[in-house]
Formats: sequence, structure tokens, C-alpha cells
Amino acid sequence: MHLLENIREAFRSIQSNLLRTVLTALIVSIGIMSLVGILTAIDAMKASLNSTFASLGANSFDIAAKGYSNQFRRGGVRGKVYPAIDYLQATQYKQQLGDEGRVGISAFIRGAVKVKAGREETNPNTNVVAGDENYLLNQSYNLASGRTFSQQELESGGSVAIIGAEIREKLFGSGSQTRALGKYVYLLGRRFLVVGTLERSGSGMGGGGGADRMVLIPLTTGNQMPRQQALTYDIKTAVARPENLPFAMDQARGLMRAVRHDRLGQEDSFEMESSDSLAGKLDSMSGSLRIGGFVVGFITLLGASIALMNIMMVSVTERTREIGVRKALGATSLQIRQQFLIEAIVICVMGGAFGIVLGVSAGNAVSLLVGEGGFLVPWLWMTIGLIICITVGLASGYYPASKAADLDPIDALRYE
Repeated sequence: MHLLENIREAFRSIQSNLLRTVLTALIVSIGIMSLVGILTAIDAMKASLNSTFASLGANSFDIAAKGYSNQFRRGGVRGKVYPAIDYLQATQYKQQLGDEGRVGISAFIRGAVKVKAGREETNPNTNVVAGDENYLLNQSYNLASGRTFSQQELESGGSVAIIGAEIREKLFGSGSQTRALGKYVYLLGRRFLVVGTLERSGSGMGGGGGADRMVLIPLTTGNQMPRQQALTYDIKTAVARPENLPFAMDQARGLMRAVRHDRLGQEDSFEMESSDSLAGKLDSMSGSLRIGGFVVGFITLLGASIALMNIMMVSVTERTREIGVRKALGATSLQIRQQFLIEAIVICVMGGAFGIVLGVSAGNAVSLLVGEGGFLVPWLWMTIGLIICITVGLASGYYPASKAADLDPIDALRYE
């Protein structure tokens, strides 16, 4: 019996025990599905986040007061919280930077707000943000209809607003995008004229609604709104060319230290973060997730390999007389071993191929449920999955194959 005949015999044996083969292949496919699915979901979510960071602009960076986003350092020690960036500091920074970058200033006014228009009102899940003339450009938000704020509205604090797509559909219907223009909405005890609507941006990875549940008002208007505490201003700076970003960040750090009156030798009282640094943190986090996912998938595959070995042992026992006949006809121990190894590998590859299809589909489905992104085909994980299938087949089938090869032909023929 040569190798090709062994392969044919392995397929004949699989066909004659179809139900057992299907159940065994399903065990392997579940293990491969868990491994490939977890790793695909991680890569798909990472690709979605990278796309989100890219849409925010690889040539921009944010400045915020230090201590507000993470008040606790490692070990549970409370970090120092510096004073918030006020309106005067933000405008001084914008004026001093000049034409070196496009500066956008914004302030979060309030969340969980209801917006009303006539008899219709939204759920209390709207965010009210005040921004200047550069806010939409720096955040990469596009207008679906209408216009941005005029210079007079920005300077005098006009009662005008730009609303997100979800708010527009809730208050004015899902028909024409221009239906909301020129209409009034009521929020925070004040009436605002709708001058623009935003394109749908999706919920993003955080599920918070993004710009779809946002009402944007002029920055000066936001300063005039009644509030219980002082506003905290965020600054986003965009440069014309991405390669100029490191120089612009160094220049901005010096200006901001002067504006904030940080003494020589004192640490920065503010934080600067670019999309590149966010992507670096994402790479570090996804690496840890990959290790965890690989461990979970490996444990599942280990259980599948043990089940496969058990089934192959049963197959050897059931076919003891067949092995004796083959040996009596001149089959060598090597050929008997090859036959059972090939059979184990074929079962693993069949189950693995099905598991890879399920894993890729499940991984992309999880990514789409969590965020938004295109369909990802993880060629690396698919290749690794096939290699693992062959390895599992060899490891699980070697002992049963060796046991079959070592059978005495006379004893095998007498076996009942």
C-alpha cells in the first residue's frame, strides 16, 4: 500500500463511519471556532477603532486639564487634580498659536438632556456641547443640511443650534433632511433655532451615540447658560501636515505652560494626547487580549484533541480484524500507522475548515455588534488554524496509529 492508497482508504473509512466522523469533526470545529473567532473579533474591533481614530485626524491632538480623566494612579493612590482649563486660558492659547494650527475650543454643557419641538421630544440621552467655528472641522463632523454658525452668532451668543441625525429624525421625522431647518427646539429652558443638521456618524465603539445625539451651540452661548459649576474647556488642535505634528505639540506645550503659569521644573498641569498615542495604547491592549484569547482557544482545542484521540482508539479497537487482514496481505507497520494518521488529519482538517468559517463569521459578527467596521478576513489566523488542525490530528492520532501498527497479525485475526 502506497501513500495515495492510504489516503483513499482513510476517506473510505470516514465515509463508512459518517456519523462518528461528523461528530468528531464538530468537536474540532468548535475548538477552532473559539480560537479563530476570538482573535478575529479582537482584530476586527481594533480595525474599527483605528478607523475611528483616523477619522478624528492623524494630524491633531487634544489638550485637557490633568487629573479629570484618571484621578487614580496605579496602586489606588489618588493623583493630583489640577485646575480646569477656563475660557480665558483656552482663548489665549488659540490667539497665541495663531496660524501654526487650527484650534477648536469646546465645552461639555450637560448630558442626559431632553430636547423638545412642538409635541415631540427626545429621550433624556442628548448631550449639549458648545463649540467654536473650528469644532466641526476638527472633529470631522459633516453637515447633512444647513450651515455652520455665523461670526455674529459666535460673538454675540446667538440662540442657534446644530442637531444630530437621531434628534432630527425623532423630532421632525426621517424624511427630508432639510425639514428641521428654520424650526425651533427647546432645551435647558431656552429656545434655539435649528440652522444645521449633522450626517449620521454611528454609535462608535463606546455606544454613546456619537454626534447623532448631540446638540451643538455656539461657545459664547454655552458660557451664558445657567450652570451649577464652572465649565471645563477642551482644546483640539489640527495641523496641516501630519509630519509637523511632533513640532506642533512641542510648541503647544510651551504656550500652554505659559498660559497656565506652570513654574519651571513643575510637571504639566494639562494632558496632551494625539490619535497616534491612542493607537499605541490600543495596540498594547489588543496584544494582551490576543494572549488571553489564544489561551482560551488552546484549552478548548486541548479538549477537542483528547476527544479525537479517544474516538481514534475506539476506531482501532473496532477494526482490529481489518488490521490483521491487511498485515496478513503484506501491509507493513509504517503503512498501518500512516493510514490511521491520515484518517485523523483528514477529520481534523475537515472540522478545522468548518470551524474557521464559523470563527471568522462569529468574530466579525461580534465586532459589528460592538461597533462599526468592514468585514475582516484574518488570513494569518486562518493559516494558523489550519496548521493547528494538522498538529492536533498528528498528536491525537499518533498513539492510536502506533497501537494499530504494533498489533500482531495472528492475534488481530483472532479478535472478535
